[in-house]
Amino acid sequence: MRLSFNTWAYTSFPAWLPAYPLDYAIKELAEIGYDGIEIGCAAPTAYPPYLSKEKRKEILKLLKSNNISVSSALPAPGGGCGNNVASPIEAERMQAIQSYKDCIDLIYDLEGKTCLYVAGWVIYGAGQNQAWEWSKQCLAEIADYAKPKGITIAVEPTPADSNLIETPHDAVQLMKDVDKENVKVMFDTIHAFYRGDIPTDYVDIMAPYLAHVHISDTERMPPGTNTDFKPLIDKLKAINYDGYLAMEIALGGRGINPGDFARKALDYMKSIL
Repeated sequence: MRLSFNTWAYTSFPAWLPAYPLDYAIKELAEIGYDGIEIGCAAPTAYPPYLSKEKRKEILKLLKSNNISVSSALPAPGGGCGNNVASPIEAERMQAIQSYKDCIDLIYDLEGKTCLYVAGWVIYGAGQNQAWEWSKQCLAEIADYAKPKGITIAVEPTPADSNLIETPHDAVQLMKDVDKENVKVMFDTIHAFYRGDIPTDYVDIMAPYLAHVHISDTERMPPGTNTDFKPLIDKLKAINYDGYLAMEIALGGRGINPGDFARKALDYMKSIL
C-alpha cells in the first residue's frame, strides 16, 4: 500500500484559506515523504481550465524530479457551478460531466490512473430513483471518456455530505448498474464514522472492486488522533489491497497548516503499516 495526501488542504476548497500553488504542495508532500499526491481540481492548485499543456508538462517534470506520483484526482463538488451529476437541471449535469472530463484529461497528462466519482445529491422535489438514473447516465458517459485513457473511475459513498450514495452497498450497486469495466468503488473512513459504521466492514463489502481508500480520523483530523486504524490496515492486507491510502484531512479552513497535518498522518500510518 502506498500513501498519498489530498490537496484540498492546500486549495480554496471547501474553505477559501489556506491557499497554495500546486508546485508548493508537490514539493512539500514529497519532502515529507509521501508516495503520491491526490489532486483536488480546484483553484489555485489545479483547476484544469487554468492549466495549459505547457504548465502540465512542467508539473509532470516537477512530480518526477521529486519522486512523487499522482495517485488520483476529482473535481470540486458543490459550489457555484454545482457539479451535481444527479441535478434536475440538465445544464448542471452537463457542466458536471465536463468537469469530470477536464479532470480526467489532467490526470492523464500527469500520468495518474484514478478519478474519484461523487455520485451527486438529491435536490428537494426530485425523486431518489430519478436522481439515481441521472447519476448513472453521467457516470456511464464519464467512464466511456476515461476508458481509452486508462483511467479508473471509483464511486465513493458520501453520506456526510450528500444523500444519494450513502452506503458501500449503494456504491457497489451503482457500479453494477453502470456495468463498465473501468468503474470500481472506494470509501472514505470519515463517511463510515459519520454513519456509525465499521470501516473494516466496507472492505469486506467492496473487496472485489476496491480501487482506492480515503483515510481520515473524526472531524478530518490526522489518523490516529481519535481512532486506531490498525484493524483497517490489517483487513486491507488480508485482501491484498495494493492501492493508495489517500489522506483527505485538514479541511477545516483558516488556521490549519496542511504540512503539519500531512506529517502527523504520515508518521502514524507508517507506524501501523
